[in-house]
Amino acid sequence: MVRSKATSPHAFVATEADFENVERVRRSAGQRFRDEEGFSLTYLPFITRAVVEALREFPNLNASVDGDALVVHGDINVGVAVDLDFEGLIVPVIHRADEITLRGLARRIRDVAQRARTRQLGADDVVGGTFSITNDGPFGTMFTVPIINQPQVAILATDGIKRRPVVIEQADGSESISIHSTGLLGMAWDHRAVDGAYVSSFLARVTTLIAERDWSTEL
Repeated sequence: MVRSKATSPHAFVATEADFENVERVRRSAGQRFRDEEGFSLTYLPFITRAVVEALREFPNLNASVDGDALVVHGDINVGVAVDLDFEGLIVPVIHRADEITLRGLARRIRDVAQRARTRQLGADDVVGGTFSITNDGPFGTMFTVPIINQPQVAILATDGIKRRPVVIEQADGSESISIHSTGLLGMAWDHRAVDGAYVSSFLARVTTLIAERDWSTEL
């Protein structure tokens, strides 16, 4: 972590995401998913799926810095940080995450997390990552500033998702207040690779996908 801070000029940006669309799918399909898969459908697969989709449009964040060159990777290999019972952290990698559906990502995240905590990961499970996600949301955090996982150029942090009042614009232009599930998404990035406008546009795309995508089709 010290080497990462010394190597990469870290910058950070955060945005609020509306998870109400995700929450509706979790409520309607959650029990069926649990009956079929044997575990609960959390927010993380939805976030990961949106990130993967957005990385296709913003490939310079799926990259590494090599000297003075930015190496953009063809495969999207997402590392998911896993806490080892407060005794360290490891980041197993979901390879070619862009080829996996929402349900498939939920399975893979569950699998690598379980194998990480039981010390059953192999060497191939922890190499080749091109982008990372750290998920403090289950702890109810509000604002996380992560450290980049070298040699990658960006890492996304997910924080606690809670029911909050939000302003909704109606079709006729009027506004109303509704209760939605919302949470912050924050990202640290290497300022040698991209600038703030690029990262902000990426995060805007992620939040749009989370809020508007028809998630039920992938379940």
